Formats: sequence, structure tokens, C-alpha cells
Amino acid sequence: MTDNVLNVVLGLVASAISAGLGWLAQALRRRRKVERVREFFGLPAGSECLIVVPRSVGTGSHANTVTRRDAYALMWLAGLVEECGARPELVAHDAANRGLGAKTELCLGGPVSNERMAAHLAWGLPGVLITSGPGPGSNVIVVGGREFTAEPDRTHVLLARIATPDGGRPVFLISGQTGTANQAGVRYLVAHHRQLAREHGRNGTFALLLRVVNPEAYGPDMVEPVADVTAEALRRPAAPAPAGTGAG
Repeated sequence: MTDNVLNVVLGLVASAISAGLGWLAQALRRRRKVERVREFFGLPAGSECLIVVPRSVGTGSHANTVTRRDAYALMWLAGLVEECGARPELVAHDAANRGLGAKTELCLGGPVSNERMAAHLAWGLPGVLITSGPGPGSNVIVVGGREFTAEPDRTHVLLARIATPDGGRPVFLISGQTGTANQAGVRYLVAHHRQLAREHGRNGTFALLLRVVNPEAYGPDMVEPVADVTAEALRRPAAPAPAGTGAG
């Protein structure tokens, strides 16, 4: 074999090795990225995830129906779970009577339409109060003494991740003031989960307030962060003083 032929062969071998190493490095980076996402959501490959479905609230609504917007949000959540290599299980809000930590849980809707959401707020985020009603100014999220009221030009959604005891699988809450706000919260979670993991850790608890800007015109597409309310949401309200203990 001449020197020229040998140089060509060695060059081809070196190129093949370099290409193989490059492909392997990219594969390892992709795998690490996927593993970080799975860790944040508590969704290892082959695991199961509960998606807790709210009921539709309104005149004539059947107990087992959901709004069109909530149906879209549930589809996004199911897609997110499947991208992690896990299996979504849709469960009605009044049928999810099981403990925490065994499976990741994605809970959608307000406490009026979702009994499971009401239980999670009382247990994990006692500083949050969410009210809902037919009259103007009655659809309010209250946290840390601040009130976030639904208006025609803006609505709000609480997006939270709650770490469960003993390192169990987390609970995610998406509680919007409207179906559009629920959908906007889900889309924000899907689009920004890597940023949320960097800012709040892949195993921590956080609670964020998001604003949906002009939902009548833009639907769920225009979403902006309002405040990190984690500290206030975790703070249990002080019990009222017993009667007759005030200053005399």
C-alpha cells in the first residue's frame, strides 16, 4: 500500500470516528435533555400520569362534560405526557380518590369545577383562595393579600408545582378563571417547562400567577407572568382570634 493510499484510508477512518463521536455526543445531549424533562415532571419512561378532568360549570351542564377549551387543554397535557414516554390516564375530578406521590398528577380547572383541585389547594397551597360566581368581580384569585380579578381584557391562571412527601411524584395545578385561561396555563407550561425547571429546580415547589391578555381577541396565545407567589401561597392564613380576646 502506497503512502498516498494509506493517508486516504486513515483520513476516512478518522472522519468516520469523528462523525460517530459527534453523533454519540448529540445523542447523549438529547437523552440528558429528555431525562431532565422527565425528572421535572416526575415521568420516567413507561410510567403513568393522572390527568384530573374538571366538569363543565353552567346552566344545563352535565356532570361529566367538559368545556371545549378544557378539552383542548387536556389534549395538550396528554401530548406532553406521551412525549416523556409515559402514559396519561384521564380521571374525573370526583373519581380521583387516591393518595399522592405514586403517580404524577396534572390537575386542571378551578376548585368549583374540580373537587380534587380544591383539596390540593387546601393541602399544598393554603395561602391561595379562588372564588367563582356569575356576577362581575366574583371570579377572583386571592394570594398574599392581593386580588386578581377576571376582567373582559384580562384573566388569570395559577400555575403551580407541588412536591409531595418522601420524594414522591409531583402534583401540577393549572387553575384558570376561565376555560381560555386554563388552556393558556397549559400552553405556558408546555412551552416554558425547561425555564421553570432552571428557575425553580426540578424537584421543588412553586406557584406562579400568569395573566392572559385580551382573551376575547387573542384567545390563549398572549400570556405574561405577573408574580411568583410561592412564599405567599405556602403560608397558612392565621386563625381568627377567639371572640372576646380583643383589647378592652
